[in-house]
Amino acid sequence: MQYVRRLDSLKNSDVALVGGKNASLGEMIGSLKSLGVKVPEGFAVTAEGYRAFIAHNGFEPKIRHFFEGVDLTDIDALNRCGLAIRTLMLGGEIPVELKNEITQSYREMERQYAMPSVDVAVRSSATAEDLPDASFAGQQESYLNVRGEEMLIEHIKRCFASLFTDRAISYRHSRGYDHFAVALSVGVQKMIRSDLASSGVMFTIDTENGSDKLILINSIWGLGENIVGGRVNPDEFYVFKPTLKEEKVTILKRQVGSKALTMHYDERHHTINLSTPKERQESFSITDEEVATLARYALLIEEHYTALAGEYRPMDIEWAKDGQSGELFIVQARPETVQSQKQNDNFFEQYHLREGGISKILLSGKAIGEKIGSGRVKIIHSPHEGDRFNTGDVLVADITDPDWEPIMKKASAVITNRGGRTCHAAIVAREIGVPAVVGTINATEVFHDGDEVTVSCADGESGRIYEGLLEYDISRIDLGNLTSTKTKLYMNVGNPDIAFKVAKLPNDGVGLARMEFIITHYVNAHPMALVELSQGKEINDIAAVRAVMKGYSDPKRFFIDKVAEGVGMIAAAFYPKPVVVRTTDFKSNEYKHMTGGSAYEKDEENPMIGFRGASRYYSSEYKAAFEWECEAIKRVRDEMGLDNVKVMLPFVRTPEEGRKAIAVMNEAGLVQGENALEIYAMCEIPSNVILADQFLEIFDGYSIGSNDLTQLTLGVDRDSSLVSAVFDERNDAVTRMLSQAIRACKERGKYIGICGQAPSDYPEITRFLVNEGIDSISLNPDSLLKMRQVVSELENS
Repeated sequence: MQYVRRLDSLKNSDVALVGGKNASLGEMIGSLKSLGVKVPEGFAVTAEGYRAFIAHNGFEPKIRHFFEGVDLTDIDALNRCGLAIRTLMLGGEIPVELKNEITQSYREMERQYAMPSVDVAVRSSATAEDLPDASFAGQQESYLNVRGEEMLIEHIKRCFASLFTDRAISYRHSRGYDHFAVALSVGVQKMIRSDLASSGVMFTIDTENGSDKLILINSIWGLGENIVGGRVNPDEFYVFKPTLKEEKVTILKRQVGSKALTMHYDERHHTINLSTPKERQESFSITDEEVATLARYALLIEEHYTALAGEYRPMDIEWAKDGQSGELFIVQARPETVQSQKQNDNFFEQYHLREGGISKILLSGKAIGEKIGSGRVKIIHSPHEGDRFNTGDVLVADITDPDWEPIMKKASAVITNRGGRTCHAAIVAREIGVPAVVGTINATEVFHDGDEVTVSCADGESGRIYEGLLEYDISRIDLGNLTSTKTKLYMNVGNPDIAFKVAKLPNDGVGLARMEFIITHYVNAHPMALVELSQGKEINDIAAVRAVMKGYSDPKRFFIDKVAEGVGMIAAAFYPKPVVVRTTDFKSNEYKHMTGGSAYEKDEENPMIGFRGASRYYSSEYKAAFEWECEAIKRVRDEMGLDNVKVMLPFVRTPEEGRKAIAVMNEAGLVQGENALEIYAMCEIPSNVILADQFLEIFDGYSIGSNDLTQLTLGVDRDSSLVSAVFDERNDAVTRMLSQAIRACKERGKYIGICGQAPSDYPEITRFLVNEGIDSISLNPDSLLKMRQVVSELENS
């Protein structure tokens, strides 16, 4: 055939003939089918078929005439020009030879699937032989559930015309490409009945921080157009690649999206969006087993394309589950084009809102990018309102699609009601480097034209919109010339959402991963409320507790999943470097304010030295919850394969308390020494120093908590402003305690580090600790580079 090729006859080298999308489908069918990756069969109308259509109708001179004298940066002019060209092309005639080849190939598919008027997806695949760096993702149209020869011909013509969508014209114009240097191929594939199941998108690189250790999977009910178009907030999963390569499936995160709409077919086989039933909105649209299968597909695809390219090639992949067969299919795969371009960037860029200037948070959603932007709100309902939008405005919209790109390029930030990390708004925002917060639900109702706001994506997964125009700083650090140090420099990390970002900083691991942040933000309920709910008991605030469990019916599974995900995210970000996880150290007043917590906590005069730390772990009032915590850590180490996790117990008052807490850990299966598990104690009470010889018979080492050690050595309530001037870690009594603890560990060959605030605040404390021979210093991320310089100079002096 002259104009049509079967997909299984194509290779990745056929990009000039059939575009990247179709060439990739052929490559996967030919090379990955034998490895179990399922790809729907079909055929491609080649770029030569498109050119034959243009030549047959004499369109080139007419289209060039439409562009004459038109300012394509003027959104209204762009709209009029694009519409005129598409209308012209839709009125064109498909040449007989091309039409015959299409119908012949379609009839072969009918025979192959034993289905008259077989249902197919019709997808555009642009190609530019002489423009190797061009990227056309999302610029042209695709159509689903096309049936019959007449309908197929019409939709192929629509694909041809979509080479002149407003976004496609704008893209080529902004890069100086001739509009006829680009041609269009059309892929025709067997339709996967995801309308009866689920579909989604996945990336083999983190779309926000660029980590090559992660696979991001988004999933919704029904057809995938809703997820790409940003009409729904999808479920989100993260899978860890290094352990997946060792055949351990490590799901680092599961988050239920609202999935408010589900796209089905109506009785005329047209697509229609219906409200998703509440039960489905609150449940995951794929199982853990399906997440694992998709992750394996993604890894195989990435490894194959990396081998073909001869360099690392992260991939952007679309998938669909067939509701009739239950099988998972890959329907598209292309190289990721944003984060992959930054892989060799040896700079660490960070945005910070200035201290003291942070105002009221008006709304939040998913953060896209890691920047901050501010300006006046402009609510836009359609790309045709582009003339109302000024450069520097904050774009607020329900959703966006590819035609919004010219407006988005002028925005200081973007906010949408709907969408997830893989919707068009998110993709375009990353490409043009604009901060965006998507999936806010009701931004178009909360904000009004002219409101002054600051949009921050600098704090991890959650993007926040603040009232007013806030001041912020940008730091850009060259990581290429940093020297290593003999003293290990660890980080204090509480928030799993920023773990992969801060892990880019030069470090030796994590000296303190706080369990409290994970319980507060991932679980958000008193652990004992969940324990008693799992036992069938009546509990306070039961509706609120069940609300935080969205997506789960089993309280224990919810707790263990969420704790394992939080700990696992931090452990994975730094893997295989050590990550020291401190078990929960809330005070009773903090526990009491948790959802469902009032029934389990007594009022204490001084919670700081009350029912906290190890004393809770073996008590009848809390033991069951601590056992769950231990089971979650065991899952991270043993099932998820993140054996770089070490455990640290806080506020252990006596050696006997240490033995009792470790006995509970043993009962929960978290056994010291098994799978090389090390258990440390926080050295934060004078008894830990005075009886170090006895404590170090029980524990594998110490990490000094300078805040509590200072408080208890000097007898100062660190929360009291009346005596705050006395609180000083540099006091001789405190430094003698530090020296004694370090010496005790050194004499016994045990680990000794520090994870308190003092080294982050005082360079002189850092110098003192290095001179004393401490093994590691754990610092806040914003102090790490400054203290690295101090330690390096001291060690080399």
